[in-house]
Amino acid sequence: MDRFLSIEAFVRVVESGSFVSAADRLGLSQAMVSRYVQDLESRLGTRLLQRTTRRLSLTQAGAAYFERSQQVLRDLEEMDASIASQTQQPRGTLRVNAPVVFGSRHLASLLAEYSARYPEVSVDLSLSDRFIDLVEEGVDLAIRIGTLEESSLVARRLCPIRLVICGAPDYLARRGRPRAPEDLAGHNCLGYTYTRGGNEWPVIGPRGPLNIPVRGSLRANHGEALCQAAIDGLGLVLQPTFIAGDALREGRLEAVLPDYRPAELSAYAVFLSRKYLSAKLRTFVDYLAEKLGPEPYWDRGLRQP
Repeated sequence: MDRFLSIEAFVRVVESGSFVSAADRLGLSQAMVSRYVQDLESRLGTRLLQRTTRRLSLTQAGAAYFERSQQVLRDLEEMDASIASQTQQPRGTLRVNAPVVFGSRHLASLLAEYSARYPEVSVDLSLSDRFIDLVEEGVDLAIRIGTLEESSLVARRLCPIRLVICGAPDYLARRGRPRAPEDLAGHNCLGYTYTRGGNEWPVIGPRGPLNIPVRGSLRANHGEALCQAAIDGLGLVLQPTFIAGDALREGRLEAVLPDYRPAELSAYAVFLSRKYLSAKLRTFVDYLAEKLGPEPYWDRGLRQP
């Protein structure tokens, strides 16, 4: 039997957890998938899978063979993609995940021009502020904001993400404008649920990095909701300029603590392939880098505090 198909059948059975699901993915009958796996075990002279009526599990030899087989399939897919990216027009469905506000405010508005350039590509956009598993979710590309941790994923920096501490003019008139970090102890500081700093706001001051303890009457997992609460006079917020920029330009919010600049973050395009990109993925990442860049459009005309 075909050796490559035997390896692929084995990998798909392990990935999907059953012969039935693997057969659906491969477009084969369950009996044929079972024959491919049995042929592979016969050729290797060892059992790769333990089969019971309820579940499948890998043997020790199967676990080692599965890891190497996955890499072989990935290498073959990357070889195909490398040729296709050079010779084919971008086409197909590109599955993209992005943070909620960044995706709705900025990424969605960039899709029209990309679609005009590459009409054979359709984008399936999902929005979530949690860090998803690209393999489990079947996502080609994720936009992530912050400091990336070590992983096997490939990341390309798209643009800086600048933050600002700000409040509404009427709030500052009522509560006073903070002049030093310790003044924030007397202010209602609205917190973002997903921040790694918890109840501290990281800034860089005249003497270097500093974490300012804060507390407030509202925490939310949505930056736009926090920004609106600040505009309505509830308190101060630490927000990226891609959310607060319009309100700052229009005077609905004002930056405070000009000598203490919040630590800058970055937006990244994150994807799985180490070496080769499909044409649709490569063109989309290049397009985002072109449109955002070192001075993203939402920061233009915005005075730094």
